[in-house]
Amino acid sequence: MFAVSVNYIAVFVATVAAWLFGAVWYYGFAVRWRDALGKTKEQMPDGRQPLGVMALSFAAEFVMAAVLAHFIAALGPVTIAHGLLTAATCWIGFVLTTIIVNDGYTRNKLALIAVASWHWLGVLLVMGAVIGAFD
Repeated sequence: MFAVSVNYIAVFVATVAAWLFGAVWYYGFAVRWRDALGKTKEQMPDGRQPLGVMALSFAAEFVMAAVLAHFIAALGPVTIAHGLLTAATCWIGFVLTTIIVNDGYTRNKLALIAVASWHWLGVLLVMGAVIGAFD
């Protein structure tokens, strides 16, 4: 990828922190998210997620944290501030734009776009801060 050194312990800790952030985020915004999906409480799962989906989510966030760590190391000093800046830039350039386009074509409600996109901003900021703090 890049000829940089990445601390994979930091990547793992960032993944755990971001995954926990997501759990707290969606716990707090569960009703708003459900309403934005146009679902009733009865139409939603009973609160327990399948283990496979949770593992896939964790694996995907590990890949995200590893790529972010490479970006942080390649683009500047590995610090909390630079980690946060790189994370926010990745969110604006890649995540927010993708969510807006995908949800725009499927005509999802603005509330769904907001809950999802702000969640991913939080995930990336948590990852950037943790990665930056480790090196």
